[in-house]
Amino acid sequence: MVKSAVVVADIGGTKVMAAVVAEDGTVLGQATLPTEAEKGPEVVIGRVIKGLNLAIKEAGLGVADVVGAGIACAGLVDVEKGIVVTSPNLPGWDRVPLQERVEAALGLNTLLANDANAAALGEHRFGAGQGSNHLVFITVSTGIGGGLVLGGRLYTGALGTAGEVGHITVEADGPRCTCGQQGCLEALASGPAMAREARSRLEVGEAGMLLELSGGHLDTVTAELIGKAAGKGDSLALEVVERAATYLGIGLGSMVNLFNPQVIVVGGGVSRMGEILLAPARATMLSRAFPSAVQGVRLVQGSLGEMAGALGMASYLMEGIHESR
Repeated sequence: MVKSAVVVADIGGTKVMAAVVAEDGTVLGQATLPTEAEKGPEVVIGRVIKGLNLAIKEAGLGVADVVGAGIACAGLVDVEKGIVVTSPNLPGWDRVPLQERVEAALGLNTLLANDANAAALGEHRFGAGQGSNHLVFITVSTGIGGGLVLGGRLYTGALGTAGEVGHITVEADGPRCTCGQQGCLEALASGPAMAREARSRLEVGEAGMLLELSGGHLDTVTAELIGKAAGKGDSLALEVVERAATYLGIGLGSMVNLFNPQVIVVGGGVSRMGEILLAPARATMLSRAFPSAVQGVRLVQGSLGEMAGALGMASYLMEGIHESR
């Protein structure tokens, strides 16, 4: 019999992943559903509740057998009020009381957190950051997010927005970011930023494997395709990745100077490029950070993949339950 388990959901732009997780990080049951984000908040909330119930059923348990629920969501999250203020992945979300809705549907005490913060905690407790006391997590995907574990505890700041490494300015007059500012790390090193750089170079006649891989349809060039070409040694793709990695390294150097971490874990879809991305980012980070701060810092790829947020949310929830007892 399971002594202590929680049910959690990680809400993404395309899918909701729900899981029942035991205290030691064992996943007992799992369910994945399309988010259907374009249909608005009510539909997405329904998908989340359905996913949570399916995961509990998949684990062979009932709602009464789990001790709480946790939701990880991208965007600005008011943890104290349990509200998703706004989310880039969820059109039409404006101060949605997600925590209250899940509590009412399941009858379980529920916690809400930013997805990157949850993933940071997941990698710290169960993944590539195990054994560290001070960790910076950065996710590189459609956007760039981050989370901080300082002194062994998740650090979210005064209003819960700490760790937004994607919006560090790395080029004062750089391209416009989706946040409205210029030269953010996200605007220069995210997956879409890489794709834009590659397409602009191909459009002016530069040759490369990407033309063949995309069938000549430049609008289909993605970071994933760039990573594939770079892995095969294509010079244009490698240069695009190195440019993005250099900006990533500038941002990471600043994080090292600010927080003096023991380990920096890079997750997200773009991180699957591995050392093709991490090696030049590491070199730039080492050259930019204070020697005394960067000494011994490990820059590694995350090991939990898409489970990082769910496992971190489970840990966050378990720790909150224990502290309340």
